[in-house]
Amino acid sequence: MAEATAPAIAPAVILDPSGGSNQVRVRAYNERLVMSLVRRHGELSKAEIARRSGLSPQTVTVIMRALEADGLLIRGEPTRGKVGQPSTPMRLNPDAVYSFGVKIGRRSAELAVMDFVGQVRLQIRRIYAYPMPDDIVSFIIGGIAELEGQMTDEQRQRIAGIGVATPFELWNWAAEVGAPQEDMDRWRGVDLQREVSRRVSHPVFLQNDATSACAAELVFGLGQRYPDFIYLFIGSFIGGGVVLNSALFSGRTGTAGAIGPLPVQGRDGRTVQLLKIASIFVLENHLRARGIDPRPLWYSPDDWVDFGEQLETWIQDAAAALAQALIAAASVIDFSAAVIDGGFPAWVRRRIVIATRAALDRHDLQGVIMPELLEGEAGSQARTIGAASLPLFARYLLDQNVLFKEPA
Repeated sequence: MAEATAPAIAPAVILDPSGGSNQVRVRAYNERLVMSLVRRHGELSKAEIARRSGLSPQTVTVIMRALEADGLLIRGEPTRGKVGQPSTPMRLNPDAVYSFGVKIGRRSAELAVMDFVGQVRLQIRRIYAYPMPDDIVSFIIGGIAELEGQMTDEQRQRIAGIGVATPFELWNWAAEVGAPQEDMDRWRGVDLQREVSRRVSHPVFLQNDATSACAAELVFGLGQRYPDFIYLFIGSFIGGGVVLNSALFSGRTGTAGAIGPLPVQGRDGRTVQLLKIASIFVLENHLRARGIDPRPLWYSPDDWVDFGEQLETWIQDAAAALAQALIAAASVIDFSAAVIDGGFPAWVRRRIVIATRAALDRHDLQGVIMPELLEGEAGSQARTIGAASLPLFARYLLDQNVLFKEPA
């Protein structure tokens, strides 16, 4: 495979509408603003859009007619106010646009087709001991062909692009995932975005996996109600993100909210990085040390078995470390919420959140205003959904920070 430097973030560019095989064009700014407002609020009338956007009613009428004619907006049920004609709200058409989302994990890869409102329509998955570049590219290319074969011609024409969510610098954690270093070193310099782009007709975007998961929570989950939150996603390694003013904050180098390197105290009192305690690979190692096969953790993130004492020990240790990390984060930024999610079933997530709340209660929190601790809503598919949202924002939607400035 060709070697180059992998981009740190998805490119913030407007794509050439003539590129690729589909005929869906990039929308103008005001059209994207209208669609972003409708997406954020579920459905809005023309009058509400004019008020929130600052556009004139005449301009909004023209835009909404065009978006409806293109099938991007559909009419809701008319509502009658106290005076005047009934108001007809508009909402996004789920079937208007589709995108592919790819999640590359250290134990599994997923490829999904997502619709315009964030619902996963089709999905395939592959598990492995550790990812290799050629195998991953083959999975993506073959999987796209397989899923497109299940779509109609009209649906294929509405594909906006492919988003890829992947851990960066995969070679750094060979020992933790039990992979030969020489195999993982093959990731050095691989430009995955370019390798996939060379083999498909759709535009390709690439983003860090934890950042993608945070974006999914911002766009399709709790971000609708909480403008500022710290996000923690527990996968093979824990990662996260920071949301400020309803926008993803990536920082000067793009690594804000990485969370994993935060120093915390373990059960033995030694200071280690958070990822050495609150990551799924730690649970895997606990199980192996006791002669228990950990591979059921890889099969499906929603179908874990209860490993009993070993799982509970990991949850309690992870919760104690998470509590320390959250106190440190809350001491720096006054977040309204802290969100915990991960690549596991909802019942595991719930136990981790409950245990973390209990761990927080054991700390001296004088002078620290703790955010509300919540379970994530995007769930185990957060990374895949976040990846699939990248083409949608590039072509149709605006950054959340623009929407935050709208009038209340």
